[in-house]
Amino acid sequence: MNESSWRRRMRERYSEDRERLLDELGTDDRDDLEIEADHRAGRLAALREIDPSAGLQEELRLRLTGPETEAGALRFQWGDALLDPLEKAVSKAAGTPVELELTGISQGSTVVHARPVAAARPGSDPDTLGAVVASAADQGVRRFTRLLTALEEERDVREWAGLFDSVESLVRSLERFRLDLGLTWYAADGGIRRAGLTRRGIEYTKRLQKTRDEDQEIVISGHVTELRGSGVVKVKSGQAHNAPAYEVRIAPEPLMNMRLALGDNVHLRVCFRRKLDAVGRTRTSEYHYLGTVAEELPLTSEQ
Repeated sequence: MNESSWRRRMRERYSEDRERLLDELGTDDRDDLEIEADHRAGRLAALREIDPSAGLQEELRLRLTGPETEAGALRFQWGDALLDPLEKAVSKAAGTPVELELTGISQGSTVVHARPVAAARPGSDPDTLGAVVASAADQGVRRFTRLLTALEEERDVREWAGLFDSVESLVRSLERFRLDLGLTWYAADGGIRRAGLTRRGIEYTKRLQKTRDEDQEIVISGHVTELRGSGVVKVKSGQAHNAPAYEVRIAPEPLMNMRLALGDNVHLRVCFRRKLDAVGRTRTSEYHYLGTVAEELPLTSEQ
């Protein structure tokens, strides 16, 4: 009985000490990502005490979730359709080719582990007090994650217009296979970036692809280099090999009345019609004949 009472008092005392210690430390309101980033930064600091040029291994984790991911396996058709546009988007964002390679697949839906191929080993820069030098992959992935976050939040994404060809290809694949994408980047300096593309971001990306017409009346001057039966007249604006050439669509009746021949000099008043998407990209452009002018006028179209 005395032994049991002694043990009970010790447990109560230990519990009181633990609660007092937790009160002194306070509550950590940070999310898991911030805590993990701090742990990585601490590990990097410990490594650099031994080797000032040390850096952590870069890693890209892709988490695929959807109705058919419970087995934790990556289907070949998913890899072909998803990984290539992702690599192209990272390269475009980095401004230089970035090659990625798979290092493993783990469960938790389907988690794909990847890293940059033959990435330069991060080192210290004397001008930045030993900071880890960011790789091209790091710069590309960070920019790409900012775009994905903007899509998920349905924000203005026009500053990333150059990345959209790859993003649209990625979105088509995710929609085809009913998948959502989660992306986590582990940088050499210990930092972690996380983003994703869910149904919300996918639907927003699709809405951004819708186009509107923008018309501008201009004059095209030059000589005829091609006449097509479909009603297209090709006009080259100069004699130089690289002079701009324009394909002007003309309805059958006015085309017959003009009696054009190859080499004829023409001054055509046309409607320059562009289809612009919500990101500001020109998806298609056409020149439609409106009439002729008596003399050459300056060309106002931007090429």
